[in-house]
Amino acid sequence: MKNIIIMRKHITLLLVCCCTLLSAQTTSYKFDFSGKKKAKEGYILVTPETLYSAGNGYGYDFVGADTQPTSQQPFYFSVDVPDGNYRVNVVVGNRRKAGVTTLRGESRRLFYERVATKKGEYKTCSFTINKRNTLIEGTEHVRIKDREKGKLNWDDKLTIEVNGPAPQIMEMTIERVDDVPTIFLCGNSTVVDQDNEPWASWGQMITRFFDENVCFANYAESGETAVTFIGAKRLKKLLTQVKPGDYIVVEFGHNDQKRKGVGDGAFYSFMYNMKIFVDEARRRGATPILVTPTQRRSFNAEGKITDTHLDYPEATRFLANREGVHLIDLHAMNRVLYEAMGPEASKGAFVHYPANTYPGQAKPLADNTHFNPYGAYQISKCIIEGMKKLDLDILKYLRADYVPYDPAHPDDRAAFQWDDSRFVEILKPDGN
Repeated sequence: MKNIIIMRKHITLLLVCCCTLLSAQTTSYKFDFSGKKKAKEGYILVTPETLYSAGNGYGYDFVGADTQPTSQQPFYFSVDVPDGNYRVNVVVGNRRKAGVTTLRGESRRLFYERVATKKGEYKTCSFTINKRNTLIEGTEHVRIKDREKGKLNWDDKLTIEVNGPAPQIMEMTIERVDDVPTIFLCGNSTVVDQDNEPWASWGQMITRFFDENVCFANYAESGETAVTFIGAKRLKKLLTQVKPGDYIVVEFGHNDQKRKGVGDGAFYSFMYNMKIFVDEARRRGATPILVTPTQRRSFNAEGKITDTHLDYPEATRFLANREGVHLIDLHAMNRVLYEAMGPEASKGAFVHYPANTYPGQAKPLADNTHFNPYGAYQISKCIIEGMKKLDLDILKYLRADYVPYDPAHPDDRAAFQWDDSRFVEILKPDGN
């Protein structure tokens, strides 16, 4: 009996050691992209043959006949990791040539844009990124839409996109971090991480302006309302990840206004469901922030924006005031922004493109709700200015190159540069 007990202790110790090793393997990686024959000590050497597979757990991803896996061209690199926040450090540069490198993650979340390096020059780009899948607990999952099933935001991989006119990277490290404040985003197609060109939303641009000491987790999805977001268990999944000191930012209204059932309405079901977000955040020690819906591009004959959201912006303001909740009045800032651009130039902030701008696009695109990358970039700055009015603690993590923004004086559209990702979709996102 004594020998059996000792054997059990050895087996238990072995299992603990194996689990610890497995955990270390799946939450921390170091990759060497230098092209040398031998990897830097403690790093995994990446070669063109290092292709992602479920068995391998890391490697170049989305490689096709027309996409050569190399750190000298735009590429995707994925690793299998559990849900959580991960600190990513990327050393960009090359000992033999100059580079211009853009870094994005998961579903086109922007972190660094066009980082220039001279021959032999290296720069370290650090950011913290959130990774999640649909699993809530046991066999319970988020009920994602069919269109979401291929989204990088919902798979088991953490995917880094290295883009730019001349991408050059030397190494990449990925390590789990649990002590940074997380800003959870809830909303619709104006907030969601859009996977495909030419669509974009503010939730995937705002990441570019904060350093590695804060993390954004974007749970928004196209076509969602406050009640369908809850019904699909997106909020339930989010709440399994939230911790004291985090933020939950909520923007709905676009699609909610179309609900015409019994009990629907801005000051009825909408406000009731918005309060659920507030209560659940506070219950867990997180700070709720309500955001009024973004304006649509809708001008009258005098060149002024016409409100198209019925009572939903006012209901959001009313709830914030009644509950003592932080409010970002994006609806008001957008009016200033679009009117400053004017009826014609404002098309440059939305998905307005002539036919054949993108592959398979036989007809012109003219969407007055959904942003292109330039428009989403402007809206993200409006959100930051709204945060500044609230004097949020996380503003200390704004990057030094963030320039104060005035919606009455938007950035020059002609000066905006965006490196298209490989994926394009002509079908517009759900919602309007």
